[in-house]
Amino acid sequence: MRKPSDDGIALGVERLSYSFGARRALDDVSFTIRPGAFTVLLGPNGAGKTTLFSLITRLYDSGEGSVRILGHDLRQQPLKALARIGVVFQQPTLDLDLSVMQNLRYHAALQGIARAEATRRAETELDRLEMLERRDEKVRRLNGGHRRRVEIARALLHRPALLLLDEPTVGLDVPTRRGLVEHVHGLCRDDGIAVLWATHLIDEAAADDRVIVLHRGRVRADGGIDEVNAAAGAADLTESFHKLTTAGAA
Repeated sequence: MRKPSDDGIALGVERLSYSFGARRALDDVSFTIRPGAFTVLLGPNGAGKTTLFSLITRLYDSGEGSVRILGHDLRQQPLKALARIGVVFQQPTLDLDLSVMQNLRYHAALQGIARAEATRRAETELDRLEMLERRDEKVRRLNGGHRRRVEIARALLHRPALLLLDEPTVGLDVPTRRGLVEHVHGLCRDDGIAVLWATHLIDEAAADDRVIVLHRGRVRADGGIDEVNAAAGAADLTESFHKLTTAGAA
């Protein structure tokens, strides 16, 4: 079980805004995520999901608003804050010419994990993802779903308390998508990891997930699926998503 933050919040985003020139990519975004929660950041392409992830991981910096990770202010204590998160970016970042295990050991070395411990942790995570038998294969021989599994294993090597996944199932078939969604739900349930799962695919939200609907850089709804549906005056999440993300949505 991951140790919770001092204030019981894994991720706190408060009044966060960001602009690319005159274009407002994020506008006064606020939400919190608690340990063990699977939160779906649901929004169409261009909603601002990747910009938000870039701010949380400090690829971008904004003077408007704040981010706290496990009790650490990202701007004031960046090393302590970032040390507690694992990330799977939308764009693949594995070295195709290295084997699965070489990719994982390289990442572990960057985290200061000794080789023997890195191998043990890598084998544990690969086994959980049913990828252990492929640990010596070069990544370029793997299909998209298997590469995503390796990226998830890599993100967990340093035992983060918060896991961020930006459109992790893009381009994957339905059974593979479902398998990854179920696996990450298990991480929340069994390990107490807090997850922020960004997607535009409505069917990746489970019945008891928290949903944050993001559209044109603003949070349009935040809560359980029943709460989101009630706020949107809709019968289901598909209808809510349509109402909340159509042009001119209030």
